[in-house]
Amino acid sequence: MKAPDTSAARRWPARSRFARELGAPRGPGRLGGPGRRPGARVSRFVDRGAVFAGWVGVGMAMTIAVSFLLVIPIEPVIWLMSPLAGLLIGYYANARADRCAGPWRRILLNGVYASFLTAVTLALFLAGTKAIFFYADNGYRDAGQGGPIVGCLPGADCVYRRYLAEEGKAAQFEAAGITDVASFTAFYWREQLGTTGTVTILCVVGGVFGAAMYGFARPKAQGPAAASGAPIA
Repeated sequence: MKAPDTSAARRWPARSRFARELGAPRGPGRLGGPGRRPGARVSRFVDRGAVFAGWVGVGMAMTIAVSFLLVIPIEPVIWLMSPLAGLLIGYYANARADRCAGPWRRILLNGVYASFLTAVTLALFLAGTKAIFFYADNGYRDAGQGGPIVGCLPGADCVYRRYLAEEGKAAQFEAAGITDVASFTAFYWREQLGTTGTVTILCVVGGVFGAAMYGFARPKAQGPAAASGAPIA
C-alpha cells in the first residue's frame, strides 16, 4: 500500500486557534509563512506593524503641528494636512505589517488605529498651542496695531479685549450673546473643541481611505515555489 503524501503537512503546519480566528490562510501569506516578513507579528486587534506605524504617525503629527502652528503659523494648513496625513499613515500601517492576506476587517482596523493616534496627537498639539496663547496673552500689540492693550488682565480678559478692538467684532459678539469675559471664554473653547474634533475626524477618515487603497493594491501572497525560490515551469 502506498504511504500517504505528508509533504504538504510538513511544509505548512496546522494553524493555531488564534490564527484561525484572525482568518489567516494556510500556506503562503499565513502568519509566519513565506508570504509574510519574519517580524510581521500581530496583536489581538491590530498588527504589530500598525502599532509601529501609529508611533510614526505621532511623530508626523508633532512635526506638522510645530511647523504650522509655531514656526510658520498658518492654521488652515492643518485642515489640509490632517486627511493627507491620515491617508498616508493608514496605507503605511498595512505596508509595515506586510499584510498580504487576511480579512478586510483587519486591514481597516490597522488604518484606523494608526490614523487615530496621528489624529489625537495633532488635535492635542492644536488645542495645547491655543491654550498657551490664550492664557499667556498679556495684551502686547505692535505700535502699528495701536500699542499694548492697557488695563487688561493676562489671559482671557486680554484676548477678549483684543477681539473687541477689531472692527465689527463688538457688534458680532453682542449679536451672539457674548457680553463679558466668561461668555467669551465659553464661546472660544466651544469653537476650539469643534476645530479639534473636525481635524480628528478628517485624519481618521483619511486613514480609512489609506487602508482601503492598500487593500485594493496589496501584493498577493507568494506560492510555495516562488516562496522557496524554486523556478516555476
